[in-house]
Amino acid sequence: MSQTLEDSAKQRLVIENVRPSVDGGAFPAKVVSGWPVTVSADIFCDGHEVIAAAVVLSDGSEHRMRHLGNDAWEAEVRFAGIGHDRFAIRAWRDPFGTWRRDALKKLGAGQDISVELQELDALLAPMRARRGEGAEMKALKTAAKRRDIDTILSDEIAGFMARSGPRQSLTLSADHRVHVARERAAFSAWYELFPRSLGPGDRHGTFRDVIAHLPYVAGMGFDVLYFPPIHPIGQTNRKGRNNSLTAEPDDIGSPYAIGSDEGGMDALHPELGTMADFEALVAAAQGHGLEIAMDIALNASPDHPWIREHPEWFERRPDGTIKYAENPPKKYEDIVNFRYYLDGEAPNLPLWSAIRDLFLFWAGHGVMVFRVDNPHTKPFPFWEWLIADVQKRFPEAIFLSEAFTRPKVMKRLAKIGFDQSYTYYTWRNTKDELTEYLTELTTEECRDYMRPNFFTNTPDINPIFNQTSGRPGFRTRVIMAASLSGNWGMYSGFELCEGEPLPGREEYRDSEKYERRPRDFDAPDSIREDVRLINELRRSEPAMKDFRNLRFFPAFHDEVLYYGRFDPGTRSYLLFHVLIDPFRPAEFEFEVPLWEFGLPDDASVEVQDMLQGNSFTWHGKAHRLELDPVERPYAIWKLTPPGGVS
Repeated sequence: MSQTLEDSAKQRLVIENVRPSVDGGAFPAKVVSGWPVTVSADIFCDGHEVIAAAVVLSDGSEHRMRHLGNDAWEAEVRFAGIGHDRFAIRAWRDPFGTWRRDALKKLGAGQDISVELQELDALLAPMRARRGEGAEMKALKTAAKRRDIDTILSDEIAGFMARSGPRQSLTLSADHRVHVARERAAFSAWYELFPRSLGPGDRHGTFRDVIAHLPYVAGMGFDVLYFPPIHPIGQTNRKGRNNSLTAEPDDIGSPYAIGSDEGGMDALHPELGTMADFEALVAAAQGHGLEIAMDIALNASPDHPWIREHPEWFERRPDGTIKYAENPPKKYEDIVNFRYYLDGEAPNLPLWSAIRDLFLFWAGHGVMVFRVDNPHTKPFPFWEWLIADVQKRFPEAIFLSEAFTRPKVMKRLAKIGFDQSYTYYTWRNTKDELTEYLTELTTEECRDYMRPNFFTNTPDINPIFNQTSGRPGFRTRVIMAASLSGNWGMYSGFELCEGEPLPGREEYRDSEKYERRPRDFDAPDSIREDVRLINELRRSEPAMKDFRNLRFFPAFHDEVLYYGRFDPGTRSYLLFHVLIDPFRPAEFEFEVPLWEFGLPDDASVEVQDMLQGNSFTWHGKAHRLELDPVERPYAIWKLTPPGGVS
């Protein structure tokens, strides 16, 4: 008991408010391998001694923290590898630092410090016994013996003692967990398409057709190619076109009604091709810099083989009939519900394991990116266990949560392991809405665990704005999605400005979910050049990677969103002006953020127009600009302050 008391009594420093940290360490914070991570904390001690602190990584390396004032400290660290890791904070009283500070004050006041030099001898005594002393220690010992005040108080000796001097009241925080992911978890561009729509004429598309289409997708700068489910489709209660309850003989059904006599979620729809064809597609995609993302939709059609093989895995009504999925008043007669818990609330572990094995199966065939359909309708403990188990075996696996649901539910899914999250971007249209939402995502506590993926549209969601905005609106939504978020996505046809709705609905007429939709990808009104441009900018400019560097700036017009992305390594800013109104031009004043570089309002910065390529100088803070929705509803600038790259 006395030893424990003695140990705790030595830890006089307080370390609190450590970040990144999620729910007090209940969940790991998300970081990216090789990316800088700012670790911060409030650290203080009783009395007035000088203190010091460092971040300690799991490999034992120590990274000194900077005192920012008001007991706030921070350090920049980087985590290597991928998988689960941790860090802690070590803090201590610095007796030499305290001695030096006080000695300088007394000398400045003209006071004698002969007694303080005796104190220094006592302070250095433990260090004199060390073996293998370096040049700095020899210089300090010599200076102390000769009472060479200038050397003793020099910055060189101060730096040496900060590294090697005595530490008192050594205090170590608890470990703080992080999950280290590869870069694509935080920085990716997704393109979604239905392979069955790529066949020429009336022919069902195949994986070989997708291979032929890869140059088109890669040419727009995407790095993830995502398919809705590609498994056998059930016949029972098959949906017809436009979600009709009555299917015609030639209707191909919704790919989300998974399972037939030809197999379930570990099988491929036979008209798409064989497993060899799929593996050839995965390899060909890699050759174009693309990863294939698979949609794991835990929807079983009434024809799914598991219903016969494992009837206990499905929900039943009191009369014993199988329970169809529904979201009243909507019913989904072509799919049925899995039973995740048994009577007595025991987890249905054989089902859990079987679903886990589906992810492992496709990972074994080269798929490391998974978009999970409606994860918020399945138990949180199930996902927390499954994701951890899959990533233990395949650390490079990435999980995207398709959960357009309540904010706290969406955030919980991110906390328990989903690497990326669908968001409300699809419905944020005004300047105030976008500013408020992005400020939340980039500055509030969710920034440590939630990585948004800004999809412009989905096969299920045809936003009202897109239905009415015309080509200018499609251009602005692409530019904003790709420049406001680290991850963004687009469902095929958006580049062709498709937006014809079902009347009064936020859905597409002739939805591709229920029929093939061949397209003319060379249509003259395509905005694929805008897509290519912004994806190219994302790849070439370091400021575009970590979306949390986003800042909003003053543009004095309600229909103009003005924001910047800053890269501390190159000290360059990318500025974006986006005209949200797709119908009317806007002339407006804006402020160049000279203050971000520590420059006065009358300073000058070099500017490059990232669309035209020309360079010039902006003098002073206040400027004017006009944007036209037809000509080009956005502008992108690169600022370089005086002195250039640091």
